[in-house]
Amino acid sequence: MSQVLDDLVALLSLEPIEENLFRGVSQDLGFRQLFGGQVLGQCVSAASQTVEEARHVHSLHGYFLRPGDATLPVVYQVDRVRDGGSFSTRRVTAIQKGKPIFTCSASFQYDEEGFHHQQAAMPDVPGPENLKSETELARLIADQLPERMRERAISDKPIEIRPVTVANPFAPEPGEPVKYVWFRADGMLPDEPQLHKYLLAYASDFNLLTTSMLPHGVSVWQKFMQVASLDHALWFHANLRMDDWLLYAMDSPWAGNARGFSRGSIYNRAGQLVASVAQEGLVRLREDWK
Repeated sequence: MSQVLDDLVALLSLEPIEENLFRGVSQDLGFRQLFGGQVLGQCVSAASQTVEEARHVHSLHGYFLRPGDATLPVVYQVDRVRDGGSFSTRRVTAIQKGKPIFTCSASFQYDEEGFHHQQAAMPDVPGPENLKSETELARLIADQLPERMRERAISDKPIEIRPVTVANPFAPEPGEPVKYVWFRADGMLPDEPQLHKYLLAYASDFNLLTTSMLPHGVSVWQKFMQVASLDHALWFHANLRMDDWLLYAMDSPWAGNARGFSRGSIYNRAGQLVASVAQEGLVRLREDWK
């Protein structure tokens, strides 16, 4: 693994500090608040550590309650709601400064045989091999990036993201509310299925909400835009490898009332749908920030 990926794996591992209580360090990505993907990944990690190994997480539903502070650790309190014959349910609360910043429920299940279908085929888009990564693209416009984010934007990342189509974030033009990106971990990972799911939860928060901004010709890089995740739902359909390319196909069927709704389908290179995502977020134009 690369050093940045090794650091991310350590970030998601968590420190047990008491029964059903865990602590995670925070990662400052230069945003106005703590990156939501960190909290998602750490919540899956905390819940998984209270469930028997044979049961795997298959869904997560959560709400972002307060902005997190990237300079402080996060404490995760796990409530063992139920352990049934096939399913286990956990409620996780992420806490900073004595207050909840995120809460979610996660469900776990034994692997078992059942009916199977996949309605939609993987979208026919260019593969990742000849696409530039977001980091490479950021280096091309480094002089335009805000100083507080410039160094992080052009540095190597633990999750490599390669957009299929590229737009100028400082001069966005209205377009269809559809986005495709390839992503993978920057290095080989151990054969631990739960770790790959922690990492997918972390990565699932990148690019999703901003898909709802595409029809309106605005960008998260514009200072007058106030953008934040409000909730997040994630379903795991199959085991996956985060160290191989995954396609994130996103669309936004609706936006209104200063909110944007986006959904995503994640496919492996074989075209198998391995996860589905949905998110609503705050997308507010602040005239007083212009």
